[in-house]
Amino acid sequence: MAGTAKIPIIDISAEGADQAQVAKELVDAAVEYGFVYIKNAGRDISAEQIENAFNVSRTLFSSPLEDKQRCKIEKNNQGWSGMHTETLDPKTQRVGDFKEGFNFGAFQDGKATQPIPQSIVPREAQLAAFREACHELCRKLLLLFGIGLGVSPPDFFTAAHSPTAASGSILRFLYYPPPAHTPTAQPTDVRAGAHSDYGSITLLFRLRGQAGLELLSPQSNAWAPVPVTPPGTEADAAPPILVNIGDLLSYWTNGLLRSTVHRVAFSPSATEGTGESSADPRYSVVYFCHPADATPLAPVPSERVRAFRKEEGGAAQDTNPYAERKVLTAAEHLQMRLQASYLQMYADDKKK
Repeated sequence: MAGTAKIPIIDISAEGADQAQVAKELVDAAVEYGFVYIKNAGRDISAEQIENAFNVSRTLFSSPLEDKQRCKIEKNNQGWSGMHTETLDPKTQRVGDFKEGFNFGAFQDGKATQPIPQSIVPREAQLAAFREACHELCRKLLLLFGIGLGVSPPDFFTAAHSPTAASGSILRFLYYPPPAHTPTAQPTDVRAGAHSDYGSITLLFRLRGQAGLELLSPQSNAWAPVPVTPPGTEADAAPPILVNIGDLLSYWTNGLLRSTVHRVAFSPSATEGTGESSADPRYSVVYFCHPADATPLAPVPSERVRAFRKEEGGAAQDTNPYAERKVLTAAEHLQMRLQASYLQMYADDKKK
């Protein structure tokens, strides 16, 4: 395993910041790593909003099993998934992921448009506001990527991610039981299989001290732990938000921006140099930002992207098996990935 991942930390909302310079730093990080930490000073999403989201998550996953089963995940990618339901790396995993998840689709007038456990109904409006804040932060980041890449017009990505358009965007809560509660796990198992993300960009919120996330280093092709609290952020009100590039932004840029493969592992009792461990339950909150369903995935109007394709002779070669464009629209790509991850749910379709 490689040492701890050295991912840049960028403050995109600092007062008086040079927007063009911030955009350049974001693009540079996405080109080299596919990941970037966003300093969390509470200007875009407050520490209180994040804390509230984790509190709702704890309530949700401690709900009675029958209450969660009533909200079982459907083919629209919304709802609850139990232990081993999802298999993110079906080619190599012995069993499905050691986690529970709950996917929230769109909210309307502060209300969920899908079944949710009764225990969190009083928090619907909070969840709706948090999801909206996540989407707006993603659009802010996408505008910066457009500026940094010299896309014409710069709001090309932002326009494709209208908050009112039907899309695959999902707010996801995840719960990983402590290893002591997963006695069937073998040394070769992982908590969540190796995968790239399906959408444009992903926001990941984590709790201090909870290890597990690893990325497959584009430089060394070895797994590297990704600390929750990297050096220099220890005194911040909340850990930085971890942002990673998804398949669609990689497709749009002919592989210039990396959609880096990552996983959640059963880490050692204390991840070296971080003070983090996987001995306790692990919770994470994720926002997967997708463009409107009908968005075509043709390369963006950017001289830098065109020049990169010419230099590379096509899409960049990397460790992501989905780096080569295989579909035409955002919705088609999402369906391809969901069918590979939820084997049981789509098993009947394959028999037809």
